[in-house]
Amino acid sequence: MAAALALAGRTRGRTTPNPNVGCVVVRDGRVVGRGWTQPGGRPHAEAMALGEAGEAKRGTTAYVTLEPCAHRSERGPACADLLVAAGIARVVAAIGDPDPRTDGGGFARLRAAGIEVTTGVLADAARRSMAGFLTRRALGRPQVTLKLALSLDGAAATANGRSQWITCPEARAHTHLERSRHDAILVGRGTWETDRPRLDVRLPGLEERSPLRVVLSRNARHCERSEAIQGHTPDALDRVAPLAMTAFIWIATPHDIASLPADHLFVEGGAQTAAAFLRADLVDRLLLYRAPILIGGGRTLPDIGLADLAEAHGRWTLVDQRQLGSDRLEVYERA
Repeated sequence: MAAALALAGRTRGRTTPNPNVGCVVVRDGRVVGRGWTQPGGRPHAEAMALGEAGEAKRGTTAYVTLEPCAHRSERGPACADLLVAAGIARVVAAIGDPDPRTDGGGFARLRAAGIEVTTGVLADAARRSMAGFLTRRALGRPQVTLKLALSLDGAAATANGRSQWITCPEARAHTHLERSRHDAILVGRGTWETDRPRLDVRLPGLEERSPLRVVLSRNARHCERSEAIQGHTPDALDRVAPLAMTAFIWIATPHDIASLPADHLFVEGGAQTAAAFLRADLVDRLLLYRAPILIGGGRTLPDIGLADLAEAHGRWTLVDQRQLGSDRLEVYERA
């Protein structure tokens, strides 16, 4: 299952509206087929793994990170039916699929065909792997990751607003890796006007994974229309795909992220925008890059809506930490 989860991570942020799923087909302890959801959502992981296994697939065990889908689509058959037709003997799944078109139906179809089904293997890791898909299903919005680059004394910028660069090259490279794992990246209008950030991925080999670019602004009418898609109406979003690298989507409030064609949103700057998302209680994951520098008198986060210090405790759980060059990365998830 760990191998299937690793495969699922290959297209995280590129399969929306489908989940990023991984599948491994095993015969006598040897992997005979591997698959992961392809960009755009098809083929599904099971179809890819069964295709690679070929004639060796009959009587095998399939490890899959999400319940095989039970609904037919114009884009392809139901994965539960594919597994039955392939003669799979056993299916090991991490979690069930909350999509009402499947939601237990995939497991039921497998069991009805005499296939042994085991569930709950590495379930927490699978939920983390597919957090964008699951958040969209549960809350109707993308999973939100907020990135903060801070000095040792908690400053996000100098007193005059300069924030390039607080972090070291290794930390900045890791930020580009995180960008590649998200459908969309968002900055505030102040950051957009001051820095004119490219908001793309500049790691060799991952340039094509640059996400949709979003700007948060209370009023986008005064911005350059040549670089903006005004508003977030369905007809505007239909034009996003071909314009992804040449245009921005403009939204007025953090809650407007529900309209974005994305399940994974990376909020990168600046301090006002970070505070706005925290005040709206829309942050699911925090990336804190701490640089070993002292700024003194620098700009910190504005008010995030806490009425009492006690409200700040118990909100975040540390799930990962590592050294990146001279900087320290801490990853927190909503408690």
